[in-house]
Amino acid sequence: MMGIITATTTSAIWKEIELAEGYLVRGMFEEAASLASSILKRLREHGRGLATEEEEASQVYDMMESTGMVLVQSLKELGRTSEILNQLRLCFVSVKFIPARVLLAGACFRIADGSPLAVREFLEEFLNGWILEGEQYCTVVAEASLEHEVGDSIQIVLGIDMYVEIVEVYAVNLLATVLNNVDLAISWVEKASLPEKKRQGILRKLHSIHSSKSTNTSQISRAQSPANNNEACSPAELQSCEGLPSALKGKRPDNKKFTSKEAILKLSERMEPCFWCFRSFNLKFGNTQFVISKGKMVLGCVILLLCYILRKKQASVRGTLGRQLTAVKRALVDMWQLAFSYQVNPLAAVQPLPAATRGGQ
Repeated sequence: MMGIITATTTSAIWKEIELAEGYLVRGMFEEAASLASSILKRLREHGRGLATEEEEASQVYDMMESTGMVLVQSLKELGRTSEILNQLRLCFVSVKFIPARVLLAGACFRIADGSPLAVREFLEEFLNGWILEGEQYCTVVAEASLEHEVGDSIQIVLGIDMYVEIVEVYAVNLLATVLNNVDLAISWVEKASLPEKKRQGILRKLHSIHSSKSTNTSQISRAQSPANNNEACSPAELQSCEGLPSALKGKRPDNKKFTSKEAILKLSERMEPCFWCFRSFNLKFGNTQFVISKGKMVLGCVILLLCYILRKKQASVRGTLGRQLTAVKRALVDMWQLAFSYQVNPLAAVQPLPAATRGGQ
């Protein structure tokens, strides 16, 4: 006879869940996994038949979700990631009974572990059979009990956002990204029972991945085309690319398709080692040895060139400077003469005016 969870039982189970979470936090993963598995089996038996009691069903769902997360994380920490999906099947009997967040966590751990095919089958089994009714998804599952092969049929409800989140993990992360099958993912999403707005959002992500992969493929194909690989080059070109001494012999390439610009570039590449083959000079005076680097050699040549130019142009430089100085001197003299050539009578302000001038006034 199936039991029903009472308030006392609920309190006791929550205490056990907290104990399992404590084991997980303290690193006692074996104890946490064992206790979580035991709690889930009891919840499976005592929690059935509560689909009509919304409050109690929500409480049972929360307990299953908390316990399931402890189980999944404990198995991952124990290095038993490959057992996660099988353990979830054993504890929940049907994949659709697994809380959505627990299912996502287990699937992601398995994908990271390198088992995408097993996760694909697992997620497909979960996603199939849901019907969109208003603002939620519904499905009916015949639950098996320990005493009977077939138990009561139970209706399961799942929110749209959570269902779409699982669809994205399946289509975008698993099919398109990990399994590299974007076309299959697009086809599956187009046929799935999804709200149109959500469908278009997922399709945009898939088309973006598809265009990105197409661009990368075209770039790789161009890089591997005969026009860009070494098979299209003549032996003289291969020697030049590899830096062999025979490349300095100046052989012309047999390929007639080379343009003048390409020929000039290849000639410059061949001539460059001739000019820079000596990286440094070693000079020795008695017991003292000097090492002159390439940079110092170039700087010294530039200084010598400047000194030579200045020496050759010394006369013209002196003449130019002399003319400029003479012109400046003449301008200063002219300004000085102009400033002091105007005569001013300092007593004009205090001298009386002439008599005729006063009479006129």
